[in-house]
Amino acid sequence: MNVEAKYRQASLYVGDLHAEVTEDLLFKKFSAVGPVLSIRICRDLVTQRSLGYAYVNFLHLADAQKALDTMNFDMIKGKSIRLMWSQRDAYLRKSGIGNVFIKNLHKSIDNKTLYEHFSAFGKILSSKVMSDDAGSRGYAFVHFQSQTAADRAIEAMNGALLKGCRLFVGPFKNRKDRQAELQNKANEFTNVYIKNFGDDMDDERLKEIFSHFGKILSVKVMTDSRGRSKGFGFVSFDSHEAAQRAVEIMNGKDLSGQPLFVGRAQKKAERQAELKLMFEQMKQERYRRFRGVKLYIKNLDDSIDDERLRREFSSFGSISRVKVMKEEGRSKGFGLICFSSPEEATKAMVEMNGRILGSKSLNIALAQRP
Repeated sequence: MNVEAKYRQASLYVGDLHAEVTEDLLFKKFSAVGPVLSIRICRDLVTQRSLGYAYVNFLHLADAQKALDTMNFDMIKGKSIRLMWSQRDAYLRKSGIGNVFIKNLHKSIDNKTLYEHFSAFGKILSSKVMSDDAGSRGYAFVHFQSQTAADRAIEAMNGALLKGCRLFVGPFKNRKDRQAELQNKANEFTNVYIKNFGDDMDDERLKEIFSHFGKILSVKVMTDSRGRSKGFGFVSFDSHEAAQRAVEIMNGKDLSGQPLFVGRAQKKAERQAELKLMFEQMKQERYRRFRGVKLYIKNLDDSIDDERLRREFSSFGSISRVKVMKEEGRSKGFGLICFSSPEEATKAMVEMNGRILGSKSLNIALAQRP
């Protein structure tokens, strides 16, 4: 094993860090178990604020293992840190091998409790309860070193009660797999959702209207406490072809003076998953569209403000945003400029990089996402 590979194996990821944790503080903590080669807290490119995670490289693999065994979930500045081996192999992270998804977690289950319950099934590479400002979001991920351990966890914990909540534990599915699963459901549906038929509809009449398209297994018009139609209901066919014909022919058709909506019936979880995928796709598309339009300007003269920066760069195209970063009213020596197209941003970078503005030579680069 070469020296580089040895050091890479002795590297730990440190997550869930308080924003005020520094490299010096981490160095003091982890040096207690053995010699530390380097520590890097990952920071925002522009603001230099901590992104909440770091990498610690030990001289000896045994010391990294000792830190993982004895310091995981320790409190630093009031927050429980989360340690795991630094996994630089993107294939292992994204392949789904050994990855388990858990949902319906009690809100009190934290990272430490999750780790304790699932470590019995095998070595854990990483585990994380997903949370926001309000606390746990009720679901988590555990990545085992082996698929065998993941299978054991699924078999033992799926449907188990934990703090009064019945868990769902299953294989992790990446976005591509989830998308394919949703598409398969969309291509094989037999249940149809109908709305906008008014309050004079009942089960028999709805069945009569839709029986022309194929054999019906069940019909249900949703009613209020007085037994009057709420204006929507469901029809279950015995075949996808019949359900598809009903949707194609009846969706938009006029009934009692208003157009019907007829579509595939979806469970709430399906609708939410579909919406989530749609938003993810929109986010990716937005990123692709705007990638390369933001410039990071360094080495700014103290006299340069937003207006001066806008003025100097306006000849290269349409600028949507200019910001010189400041602290207590004084320039921090760097800023951002957002153009409307990558071509404009590239032209500005090529022509302005190295140009003297005020008393300093500009240093310009395309701003990268953290």
